Amino acid sequence: MKSTGNTSERSGTERAAPTRIAGSGMTRRTFLTGSAALVAAAATGIPVRSGGAGEQAFEARYYEKLEHEEIRCLLCPKECRIGDRERGYCGVRENRGGLYYSLVYGQPCSLHLDPIEKKPFFHVLPGTTALSLSTVGCNMECKFCQNWQISQSRPEQAATRYMAPEAIVEQAVSVRSPSIAYTYGEPVVFIEYMQDIAAVATEHGIKNVVVTSGYITDKPLRDLCRQVDAIKIDLKSFDDAYYRDICSSELRPVLDAIERVRAEGVWLEIVYLMVPTLNDKPERIREMAKWLLAHAGPDVPVHFSRFFPQYRLTNLPPTPISSLERAYEICRDAGLRFVYVGNVPQHKTESTYCPSCSKRVISRRGYRITGIDIVKGLCRFCGTRIAGIWEGV
Repeated sequence: MKSTGNTSERSGTERAAPTRIAGSGMTRRTFLTGSAALVAAAATGIPVRSGGAGEQAFEARYYEKLEHEEIRCLLCPKECRIGDRERGYCGVRENRGGLYYSLVYGQPCSLHLDPIEKKPFFHVLPGTTALSLSTVGCNMECKFCQNWQISQSRPEQAATRYMAPEAIVEQAVSVRSPSIAYTYGEPVVFIEYMQDIAAVATEHGIKNVVVTSGYITDKPLRDLCRQVDAIKIDLKSFDDAYYRDICSSELRPVLDAIERVRAEGVWLEIVYLMVPTLNDKPERIREMAKWLLAHAGPDVPVHFSRFFPQYRLTNLPPTPISSLERAYEICRDAGLRFVYVGNVPQHKTESTYCPSCSKRVISRRGYRITGIDIVKGLCRFCGTRIAGIWEGV
């Protein structure tokens, strides 16, 4: 695939907070070049500067050289074929004289300390925080993206300050965060930076969690699985036409990624953003539930998240809560043990229940944990093992 000038954005339920431009009088470009810096500085106290992203480049790890200084990117299923001085579909990787470079290595545009439940990870270190970061860029184009200010931007538009992997880990240590989350945009497009941070973080006993659309080829995913502790994949639909028309991508590689993460033994959670009339058909949900049971196992947490009009998809209403509850019942009936309804404050399904005795073992109110009845990974009431990462719980 030839490189294009298209912008891109990632879907998902987790928004980089807070990024508001409505009624501000700011142009979109003014926002992209200024607000990201203010958000990062406010969240972490880290100074940032404008225009830093274009000043450094780092050779990419997943590509092959072709004739006439062309290269083929091997990072995601698009496998862009890129001429000299051109960029891939994601807009953040560039061919320079037959060498392929990441333009966002060491250039986070957003850095926050978040509850890990916001990712959402419900079975990973509940009640703790995750130092969360992103660069600009994405390898999908989802019409409903909730973080389009980050994912649609290009390196030249972002206000950043170079931060080496060691600096990110130092920040996590200083705020006593037990995990680092690669999130907001699409971590696949800054995989080299993520891998290098993860290596340093692991040396310090800090866990690494990834929030991704799962649009990645097998080799880089296998490499990543050896370096991180948990991966949450946005499964946007169980219909290839939806992926093609709404996200400019394909379903099959995402299903392959789910199977690979499961096979590698990395903790996996799934989020399904339910968009009214587009991916909410019960028969498709039923097919998906059966597939997940067979290929990811009964203990994989599945989060059905409520859609709200965003970005280019503003002509639809928010997801009816009844649709989310129907999907919940379908998955439970199929044999999935941990199913959640998200973006619906104080819904009864936001807590975790023991699959054996049905007692509530993690009580949630939004992102806040109000009670944990898991002891060394076991239900306090009946001793059943609850699948997840519970160190210190």
